Amino acid sequence: MSGHGTMGAPAARLGGRRGPAWWLVGLGVALLCAGVLSGFASASPDGLEWVTERLGFSAAAAEPVVAGPLAGYQVAGVTDGALSGGLAGVVGTLVVLAVGLLLARLLRRSAA
Repeated sequence: MSGHGTMGAPAARLGGRRGPAWWLVGLGVALLCAGVLSGFASASPDGLEWVTERLGFSAAAAEPVVAGPLAGYQVAGVTDGALSGGLAGVVGTLVVLAVGLLLARLLRRSAA
């Protein structure tokens, strides 16, 4: 045996790269995707919207039920549509990251 078993930290399976720089690279890629690629999202209705139009009750869901700063995947107060959508993607990504890290911390504490 070489002393490197398959059991162990996930970093061992990834070549030992798990420092803060890799977290920053991953976060940068996620934010870039959320901010830039959201501008290329289709304006066509998605599957759920298509079904509501086909069944005739799309007007009932025209307005968001919950009003908020990111309603409709746009940032309130930003008039440029592409910029607003990109900012909404970036903010959403950061919120999901924060919630995920908080849950991981809480679960780690409860497991200890």
